Amino acid sequence: MTAIPIETAYGPARVYLHCAEEGVAVLMLGHGAGGGLGAKDLVEVTRAAQAAGVHVALVEQPYRVAGRRAPAPANQLDTAWLTVADELSERFDGLPFVFGGRSSGARVACRTAAAGQAVAVLCLAFPEHPPGKPEKSRQPEFDAVEVPTLVIQGERDPFGRPKPGPHQELVLVDGDHNLGKDLEKVSRAATEWLSRVLRPLA
Repeated sequence: MTAIPIETAYGPARVYLHCAEEGVAVLMLGHGAGGGLGAKDLVEVTRAAQAAGVHVALVEQPYRVAGRRAPAPANQLDTAWLTVADELSERFDGLPFVFGGRSSGARVACRTAAAGQAVAVLCLAFPEHPPGKPEKSRQPEFDAVEVPTLVIQGERDPFGRPKPGPHQELVLVDGDHNLGKDLEKVSRAATEWLSRVLRPLA
């Protein structure tokens, strides 16, 4: 693993690179709003993707690097994420990028997929709405993604679940918002999907 700081307009982000032996793509993964990169599902998907021949870049947003738990506004998260993506695209010249993350990180991945030219999006526990407030839907962020998308969601997630469209897949696993109950299924779903969406690009 290699840790590299990347300067953004909102302070330094930090990227932890887990490189595959012969990577066919790069999977960028972001953390949840108050959580870090040690979340069980992020660790599991990192391991699975690396084993499947995909480089993984775990992205720590500037507010977390600065030691704050309260998340930055969406536009700051998105700008910092795209700055990191630009920097990494130079490092991994020519490789396709998959954007992804858990919870808030999944929302960032969806919002920036078009601007960052991601070939696919992987969402872990996409927070469709705040708990108990289904009227505050984030479905438009999800609907805006025009590339293949996988959502891995807990069956009892209090944040709800997005409604998948024609190129979007939803895999339900036992558990709630943290996806830690059935990591094997999380790993299997991510591996199978990554292999399928990246095969035409190899």
